Amino acid sequence: MDNLAEYEKFAATIGVTFKDVSLLREAFTHRSYLNEHRGTNMKHNERLEFLGDAVLELVITEYLYAKYPDEPEGKLTAYRSALVNTDSISLAASDWNMNEYLLLSRGEAKDVGRARSYILANTFEAVIGSIFLDQGYDCAKSFIGRSLFNRLDNIVGKRLWQDAKSRFQEEAQERTGITPNYEVLKETGPDHDKRFEVGVYIGSDLVSSGIGASKQDAEQVAAQSALDKKGWQEDDKK
Repeated sequence: MDNLAEYEKFAATIGVTFKDVSLLREAFTHRSYLNEHRGTNMKHNERLEFLGDAVLELVITEYLYAKYPDEPEGKLTAYRSALVNTDSISLAASDWNMNEYLLLSRGEAKDVGRARSYILANTFEAVIGSIFLDQGYDCAKSFIGRSLFNRLDNIVGKRLWQDAKSRFQEEAQERTGITPNYEVLKETGPDHDKRFEVGVYIGSDLVSSGIGASKQDAEQVAAQSALDKKGWQEDDKK
C-alpha cells in the first residue's frame, strides 16, 4: 500500500490531481508505521495534520460566518466544534474510504473503535494539509466543503452542537417543566479502572442509564440514551 499508484487512485476518488502525490501518501503514514520501516525515507503525517487542522478551522469558520450572519460568536463556535470534532471528521474520512489507505504498524492496524476513529480524524486533517500544500487553499476548501458542509443542517436542526446532557435538560424542561437529575447507580472495577453507571431521572422516574469511565461520561451516555428513548432528537415537539 506504500506505492504511490494507490494514492493516485485515492486522489482521483476525491477529485484532486496532485503534482506531488508523495505528499498524499505522507498524509496516510502513521508514526507507528515508520517505527517498523526504519529504512524508508518517508515521513509521518503529524506535521501535515497540524497544518490541515488550521486550514479546516479557517474554512469552517469562514463558511459559518457567511451562512449564519445573525448568529452570535458563541453559537458559531459551538457549531464549528460539532462539525470538526473527532466523530464528525472520522466519519467524513470513512466516507472517502480512507481506512483502506492507512499505513500503520501491525499493532495499530489491529485497533478498532475509538482508537481507529482518532487515527482517521487525524488522517483527514493531514489529507487537507497535503491538498493545501500541493494545490492551494481553494482546492482544500472545496474538498472540505464536499466532505462536511452537508452535515451542518443535521447538526443545527437536531441541536447536536449541544452536548447530550444540555439537550436533554432543555427538552425535559420544555416538555415536562422538570429539570432532570442524575444519580450514580453502581460503581465497579478497581480504583485505577473504575466504571460508573449513572441513571437520569425526571422527577422520581428513571428514564435511562449510562456507563462510563467517569461520572461525567456516564451522565452524557445516560442523557443520549434518554433522548433516544424519548424520541426527543427531532425539532418537532411531540
